[in-house]
Amino acid sequence: MTQPLLQAADLRGAARLTADAVAGLASLVEAMHARIATAPRLQGLGGAPAADERTRGVTGLVYETVGGVTRLVGGSAEALLGWLAPALAAADPRQPPHLEREAILAALNGVLGDHLAASDNPLAIAMQFRHTGQPLPLERHALRPRLGGMTPKLLVLLHGLCMNDLQWQRAGHDHGQALARELGYTPVYLHYNSGLCVSTNGRILAHLMEGLYSVWPMPIERLVMLGHSMGGLVARSAIHHGALMQRGGLRWPGRVNDLICLGTPHQGAPLERAGHRVDLLLGAAPYAAPLARLGKLRSAGINDLRLGNVLNGPSGEDGTQRCDRVSLPDGTRCFAIAASLGPAAGSLKARLLGDGLVPVASALGQHDEPDRDLGFAPERRAVVHGTGHLDLLSSAKVYGHLRRWLG
Repeated sequence: MTQPLLQAADLRGAARLTADAVAGLASLVEAMHARIATAPRLQGLGGAPAADERTRGVTGLVYETVGGVTRLVGGSAEALLGWLAPALAAADPRQPPHLEREAILAALNGVLGDHLAASDNPLAIAMQFRHTGQPLPLERHALRPRLGGMTPKLLVLLHGLCMNDLQWQRAGHDHGQALARELGYTPVYLHYNSGLCVSTNGRILAHLMEGLYSVWPMPIERLVMLGHSMGGLVARSAIHHGALMQRGGLRWPGRVNDLICLGTPHQGAPLERAGHRVDLLLGAAPYAAPLARLGKLRSAGINDLRLGNVLNGPSGEDGTQRCDRVSLPDGTRCFAIAASLGPAAGSLKARLLGDGLVPVASALGQHDEPDRDLGFAPERRAVVHGTGHLDLLSSAKVYGHLRRWLG
């Protein structure tokens, strides 16, 4: 049994967004709920479109009520939904999370996460470490029962934009679980609001990592960070901020043995400049596809992906944000894996599209200007062909590189 799909806090959060003038949010959430209820078959990357984006029965009545109060002030809408709360299901933390609900919340946070956090919206994701979708208590006596057979080899996995920790499981494969079986690592998954600035997430993670490091019930012999897409930028930011905080007592930054980035836009991604925005990521799950309606909105996290920001860049005279460059961390082996939709190196498709979101050169940290090139060592770079951005999570070739580098 899993947690319910629709929770009272979800509707209160949606009502607050409505009060904040996010047009059409009630119908958008209903469309996502309708897609889940009808369980569309996946067809390719984006999934089959829902024939009907309206819900029925009690659920339909709830959404009709939410739509009817969009002309009211936010306090009235929240009061009404508070009155409805007893009739709605409440989450039981002992039950596993509802996968579709988690995917929707992750996508919504990726698009509007900075606004959700600033307005204290209950839909905002708070950063935490999780295992099988459940929060990990940062207490020594409680950690071991939750993780089972812990080892001195700690692997921290960081997801990308509009995604969550459960989505490391793709096509029946999870890099973290595979490395646990074959190389004895203990995987811990980060869950975070990908709509916040990368630098903000990096600072939060720097402190959270110290908490995890402090309560690990045995000396850590190997510490590895594995980031997919934005997750690689957040990892770099956390190591950078943590190193600056070492004088304040942080110990973990100097103990990171390996940093591996999968499809990370170190030099930026053209997803916004080319008009792709986050449609591809949102379309990856049919349940989150209606969020593409919010494509014109830009969270701070999406803006950071444009240039590969690891720190908050200073504003120029024209008000645009410039990117402060941060080199790879000293004392840490750094690896980069890029994907290419093209079948071979040098093909037109490979050069123009990269993995569909991130160009190959950006994922490898390469730049025409020498002072902006990150300088990944040639033996610590790899390109997998015929592979899309999300397929990096399930690629056997990618896992082969991970096993060889970490073994």
